[in-house]
Amino acid sequence: MNADSYKVLLPVDGSPDALAAVRHALQRSSTVPGASFVLVNVQGPPSLYEVMVAHDADRIEAVRRDAGTDLLGAAEALLDAAGAEYESEVASGTAEHLIVELAENYRCHAIVMGARGIGAQADEGGLGPVALAVLQASPVPVTIVRAGSAGGAEEAAEDESAGEV
Repeated sequence: MNADSYKVLLPVDGSPDALAAVRHALQRSSTVPGASFVLVNVQGPPSLYEVMVAHDADRIEAVRRDAGTDLLGAAEALLDAAGAEYESEVASGTAEHLIVELAENYRCHAIVMGARGIGAQADEGGLGPVALAVLQASPVPVTIVRAGSAGGAEEAAEDESAGEV
């Protein structure tokens, strides 16, 4: 892969919005030669219950890594079917911070993500807390995608001001 190729970070949590974001990114990148993707699933920090029951930090990490890998599967299948080049990572920590950090670490040119994740409460504009935080903190342009309610259509809103709402 060319170091100067256009790279897009795709945060994936298994939500309909996240998979709509992957489809949107594939569609938009079809006109960009050499485009590639970085799929990322962020597993939150372990709960007190997990620590008390497991008693083993390595075991907790392995379970979370496996869960993240499973959640990336549907997105990887979409990228494989399209013949797209991609990397995948399961990270552990606070999603809103790690998504921006990973975009910088992978030298991504853009972030395309779902409007809200599984179980997230949306604000008045329909954004979940992670999407809103990424929009505010990202140094690269962010596209927010909502899964459509009719026929699988999707709706995207782009922030061309690279992180400013």
